[in-house]
Amino acid sequence: MTSSKRRIAVIGGGITGLSAAFYMRKFFAEQGLTPQITIIEKSGSLGGKVHTLHRDGFVIEKGPDSYLARKTAMTELAEEVGLGDELVTTNPNAKKTYILHDGKLHPMPSGLVLGIPTELRPFMESDLISMDGKIRALEDFLLPPKMDGEDESLGDFIERRLGKEVLENITEPLLAGIYAGDTRKLSLQATFPQFGAVEREYGSLIKGMNTGRKPVETHTGTKKSAFYTFRGGLQSLTERLEQSLRDSVQLKLNTGAESIDYQDGLYTITLSDGSVLEAEHVVITVPTFAASPLLKSHMDTAALDRINYVSVANVVMAFDRKDIETEYDGSGFLVPRKEGRTITACTWTSTKWLHTSPDDRVLMRFYVGRAGDEEIVDESDEEITRRVLHDMKELMGIEATPIFTEITRLHRSMPQYPVGHMNHIAQLRAELAEQRPGLILLGAGYDGVGLPDCIRTARDAASAEAQRVAQQPNSVR
Repeated sequence: MTSSKRRIAVIGGGITGLSAAFYMRKFFAEQGLTPQITIIEKSGSLGGKVHTLHRDGFVIEKGPDSYLARKTAMTELAEEVGLGDELVTTNPNAKKTYILHDGKLHPMPSGLVLGIPTELRPFMESDLISMDGKIRALEDFLLPPKMDGEDESLGDFIERRLGKEVLENITEPLLAGIYAGDTRKLSLQATFPQFGAVEREYGSLIKGMNTGRKPVETHTGTKKSAFYTFRGGLQSLTERLEQSLRDSVQLKLNTGAESIDYQDGLYTITLSDGSVLEAEHVVITVPTFAASPLLKSHMDTAALDRINYVSVANVVMAFDRKDIETEYDGSGFLVPRKEGRTITACTWTSTKWLHTSPDDRVLMRFYVGRAGDEEIVDESDEEITRRVLHDMKELMGIEATPIFTEITRLHRSMPQYPVGHMNHIAQLRAELAEQRPGLILLGAGYDGVGLPDCIRTARDAASAEAQRVAQQPNSVR
């Protein structure tokens, strides 16, 4: 197309697809190009896994419940669409996070940064690690660094530097919990590349993380709060994006992409309703297992097929405050794999986020399912509830009956980045850029599972694509 008009098809209407459409419209217009954007979404609504339920005065997240404040792309997008004033921070009086160890909840020692001890005294005083385990962790100061930069699994890296006990008791429940994954299979470079960089620069993980750490919350974030959400829930953002796009973007809901053909710079997408859509640019934001069939006729999709997705479920329970005797002083607790529990973590939601519950109520959120233990997700609501209540009673001493329970199953929702993932994806994208210009792969399966990661990569890709087109000699202003 030699005119300034550019047809853009976005396959997938989750947070990545909405962000891609938003920024494609913005950056193409800045280059003097007129984008004609169509979002193709298989389900009947936009927003993907972001889903906020308002019930009886509660604000309940059925998908993600917040985002890391230090990853600023989501905050910046919120400001752009006029939601900056709706951002809320965590309760400053609920800073503690606990870890289950030998059936009891222990506070995480202060000074942990992404599960790495940076203050030795609290770490040495913690009951989470035996004295032998602590001595082994301190060997990190003496062990030679691995300098080749080759990828390895996250679990192998942590055990190599800090020992098996720190891995299993602290870093595994914290870091693997983000991915619901097995640290022995997750790529270090794709999950926490800063660890490898710190090792190479400082020779010691503890020393390097201590040198580079900032005065932030226990996990990491900003001075004000490690996490953000919106007063009305995360769905506030996807709804605002949809609202801002409706007048200028065509929406095709309840419609999937069946195949993509390419000839002479033009993509022809066959849709599930039998119609055909033509575009110069195609942005695929669906999970990699759905993207792979669309690309198999164009190139080798082994890099996508290597990525496994784990199923999880969220169990949200509401209680009368008078039935809960304990006053919680933290945000929740994590459950190491070796504890053998049904729940993998618990958030004391109404304590962590004060806006989520009426004053006379208590809201809690439990997580079930992880790599190697996904069967629970497909159990009945009754069985999941029974097992969660059993763990809740034994771990927190709560015998109260919930006012209500909301269970959300997220099948094949958590991508597991295998060792070598970053190189595999980089090679695939390089091949796409050469052989299929204008075909872009985005989403949680590639560059990070967090909502800000999805938004950042969508923004960066849109900017790069607009600049690429503007630099073509036949582009007309």
